[in-house]
Amino acid sequence: MGDSAKSGAASKPAKFWEGVKAEFKKITWPAKDALLKQSIAVVIISVVVGAIITILDFGLQYGVDFITTFKF
Repeated sequence: MGDSAKSGAASKPAKFWEGVKAEFKKITWPAKDALLKQSIAVVIISVVVGAIITILDFGLQYGVDFITTFKF
């Protein structure tokens, strides 16, 4: 009884990796030129969004500093 439990437990990782291999064969990988274009788009969008966040951060920081140092 204990032997069958050990053999079943040992085959679970093997079955898992067989499933992983089967799923990887189903993947449709993008063409090299499409991958390059998409990667460039992601980098450009990330830089633009980063610049927008930086500008907003400096603007809000200036506004809060102006309000907190304002003397009546």
